[in-house]
Amino acid sequence: MNSKISALIIAKNEQDNITECIKSIAFCDEIIVIDDFSSDDTVSLAQSLGATVYQRAMDGDYGSQQTFAISKANNPWLLFIDCDERIPELLKNEILQTVQKSPLAAYQIKRLNHFGTKRVYFGTMRPDYVCRLIPKEGTSVQGKVHQKMQHPYPEHKLKNGMLHYTYQSWEEYYAKFERYTQLSAEKYQFEGKTSHFFLDLIFKPFWAFIKMYFIHLGFLDGRLGFVLAKNHYFYTYTKYVRFYYLQHPITK
Repeated sequence: MNSKISALIIAKNEQDNITECIKSIAFCDEIIVIDDFSSDDTVSLAQSLGATVYQRAMDGDYGSQQTFAISKANNPWLLFIDCDERIPELLKNEILQTVQKSPLAAYQIKRLNHFGTKRVYFGTMRPDYVCRLIPKEGTSVQGKVHQKMQHPYPEHKLKNGMLHYTYQSWEEYYAKFERYTQLSAEKYQFEGKTSHFFLDLIFKPFWAFIKMYFIHLGFLDGRLGFVLAKNHYFYTYTKYVRFYYLQHPITK
């Protein structure tokens, strides 16, 4: 199989991230950016670094945007990367070796998550695996939020991790909090799920904190670990409140 790679990036107003992201994937044979009509310098910066840019409205559907990106790729291997992620040297070498020598498969990559410049090891931001290196043939993406790869391949894990600068500030954290709680509620509604007041608004938020702070060892990240676990409580609570009131609107 041809070992050439198309790197795919979804972007909107990412001028602070796009340069370092693209530089870290310069080893790819093609870089495609699908831009949701950015109002900053995202497009010009990406083009100056050799990326091919297509503009398309995302309309809150991240999976559809990624599937559109796949349709524009010209190479048999795809590398999905977000603007706030970076591919370090060890992972770059492993990716190049994998597409040259390994059998057809989808490969998960471990994300090493950061808040600002601080590495977070446990709790809500513990390292997580995401499917990012995959053959183009037969691949699509579904889901407005927390999207899922649809493909016919066995999945394996790469050894080396990517850097993920999840949040640069609390302002960015709460902006994502607002957006993703709303998208999650709309996703549950679209999937035909049923809201249960006690289970969703009382039990699940409490369990979310216990799981992240104690079971996933968030307390080992110190004060930040406590704050992130507590915010996970409010994240869970807020998305289910929004979902509950989609099904039980407040009438005047």
